[in-house]
Amino acid sequence: MKKTVFISLLVIFCSVRLAAQELYSHRVGNNEVILLSEGEGEGDTGILIDATPNIIETYAPDGTFPMATNVFLVKRHGKNILIDTGYGRKLFENLAALGLNPEDIHEIMLTHMHGDHIGGLLKDGQRAFPEARLIVSKAEHDYWTSTEQMNLLPEDKRGNFRQAMEVVEKYGEDVQLIDPLKIEEVPARCGIHPVEAYGHTPGHIGFMIVCGTDRMLVWGDLAHAMAVQMPHPEIAVTYDIDPETAVKSRLYILRYVSSNNIPVAGMHIPYPALGEITGEGTGYVFTPFD
Repeated sequence: MKKTVFISLLVIFCSVRLAAQELYSHRVGNNEVILLSEGEGEGDTGILIDATPNIIETYAPDGTFPMATNVFLVKRHGKNILIDTGYGRKLFENLAALGLNPEDIHEIMLTHMHGDHIGGLLKDGQRAFPEARLIVSKAEHDYWTSTEQMNLLPEDKRGNFRQAMEVVEKYGEDVQLIDPLKIEEVPARCGIHPVEAYGHTPGHIGFMIVCGTDRMLVWGDLAHAMAVQMPHPEIAVTYDIDPETAVKSRLYILRYVSSNNIPVAGMHIPYPALGEITGEGTGYVFTPFD
């Protein structure tokens, strides 16, 4: 069962264009997964690594591709769980449209700690979700809170480290570190299980939502340029800290979800951001839900 709830939103994404956004709801067993869009726009093919002129001409002839920034809310067993928080641009308005206050959020699960995923965690320098537990992979936490790693970068490139460190400081004892599973190891028991998807960042993970025989993978930033990276999943982006590992993760997960008919949701997939993956030749096709 799927339904769409419309609200009027105007969002600037990457200073590209204004777009009216929608909330979108999909059920995974007795879990309700709701897209909270932060906005849509166009990404530049300049971020693509090793995309040939022929690939660009075929899949992004104007030098751009559709892109989005998304957050997902999971409502299960009376709990409200956020997966990422985006930039925080429209997050609180989207939650209010669903009748939720920041105090109503019980857990926040992070796919990784880039600024467009943790931006909504703080408001006016304080934690925006006073009752929430923050869940992050240990590898991700250890990377972004490492002064040694931060000092490898020039002073003007350390902002993401400082932002992540501030988040960890403000959430204090409410930060829970986890070790993810390989995707084929996800148990059949109902829950939200962390899944390895390393490469984009050292501790980048997805979350498999399981309820009975129903499953869905929220894959974080496994792909940024769907129009290009589905037919050519071997193409990485400049945002990937370890492009080679990011490609390996994408290839493995795409093969797994397509073979096992597992729907996916992604933080940079345009509306409705949820759909199905099927194989086609040496690549894949993403078919969004209606």
